[in-house]
Amino acid sequence: MNPKLVKPQPQPQPEPQPEWSTAVAHLSAADPKLAALIAQVGPCTMQIPHHFSIFYSLARSIVYQQLAGAAAAAIMARVEALFPKGRMTQKNLLDTPDTALRAAGLSQNKLAALRDLAAKCLDGTVPTKRALARMADEEIIERISQVRGIGRWTVEMMLIFRLGRPNVLPVDDYGVRKGMQRLYKLRELPSKTAMRRRARKWEPWSSVASWYMWRCSELPISARSKMSTKAAPKKRAVKSAAKKSAKKKAKKSAKKKAISSMTLPRR
Repeated sequence: MNPKLVKPQPQPQPEPQPEWSTAVAHLSAADPKLAALIAQVGPCTMQIPHHFSIFYSLARSIVYQQLAGAAAAAIMARVEALFPKGRMTQKNLLDTPDTALRAAGLSQNKLAALRDLAAKCLDGTVPTKRALARMADEEIIERISQVRGIGRWTVEMMLIFRLGRPNVLPVDDYGVRKGMQRLYKLRELPSKTAMRRRARKWEPWSSVASWYMWRCSELPISARSKMSTKAAPKKRAVKSAAKKSAKKKAKKSAKKKAISSMTLPRR
């Protein structure tokens, strides 16, 4: 065959990243306190790793559970190094001996969870990405929570950060709770009921609002104080001007009294 006649195969186009500007505009208009936080933090920069498979995203979540980021990343790198080209799949994970996976740093519980995840991805309990696109959030949570070691929070993180679902409120997440406590100046961490009540105004963009709650929980005290007093300078300026005016009036009055009480010297 003449190589000149072979048509080049079209390359698959990368999936576009979500555009969050509509969400940010909605949240700013709906919630003045959140609007001040958005002004402080800036645009939402949440990115979706489209190249991660559903299996890999969930496997990564299992490995990272209850570990500091650096420690979890090191274990994940050692696990991936066990596979050809560092690509972990359901099948090659199931084919790998326990001893090798344990030597990479996986606990017995996490190893069991990863094997259960791989098996449930293969038997269809965990839906494919195409099937997930047709399912509601709660349906996805119910299905994937059947995997050992995966609960509601883990699936919610996948919904937000892998599938880009816009209206997820992870009420069990400490960072979101802490951010909400700081933003609204609450004495205690809010309950799930209180969080859902406050978040009604965020719909249908609760995922983006949650992203800002995480940012709020990370802000240093100085930045948070600037955020909370951003709208206050005008009021302070008015009060300061009023005080100065009152002081001037008091001085004039004191002068008049002093003059009126003075007696002219005798000639």
